[in-house]
Amino acid sequence: MSLVSGKPLSEYPWILRLFFWKQRRTYGRVLDPSLLWGRSPWVFAALALLYGALDRRSSPLSPALRSLVTVRVSQINHCAFCVDVNSATLQRRGVPSEKIAALPTWRTSEQFSAHERLALEYAEAMTLNRVDGALREHLKATWKDDDIVELTALIAFQNLSSKFNAALDVPAQGFCTLAQHTF
Repeated sequence: MSLVSGKPLSEYPWILRLFFWKQRRTYGRVLDPSLLWGRSPWVFAALALLYGALDRRSSPLSPALRSLVTVRVSQINHCAFCVDVNSATLQRRGVPSEKIAALPTWRTSEQFSAHERLALEYAEAMTLNRVDGALREHLKATWKDDDIVELTALIAFQNLSSKFNAALDVPAQGFCTLAQHTF
């Protein structure tokens, strides 16, 4: 059970209730983290704008790569909700279940491309505060500066989100049964 609970929907500002309505249409319910972030409407609005900027169609990072990174960061941070919802998104983006299941062992699995391995290595290093000069050089040799900035922002955002949810003990909401076994 989460440390903090959501309020009755009628107690949130009308603008957030519109957002919740869209979530209900998309996911079949309002997501637990939204109810928690919604306790601070200004912070919620900033978070939603940042998420929208990172998950836009014109991102230089492919949707599948973005989802691989968000699931891996969520696993490291032990965020049950984030692993659940991001794994479901990863499946919707066409990544096979076997590859999702192999994500915790991506270093030894042959299912990941060199591009994906570099993104996952960077995600882990950022999450654990272990980015070094050699990794920076590898990133610079592989990707454009704009791509590196996008990836860095995505990893930072997912750390914010998953650490928030893990600290408040937000549970999985049952979007992906596979996700239950990927910590």
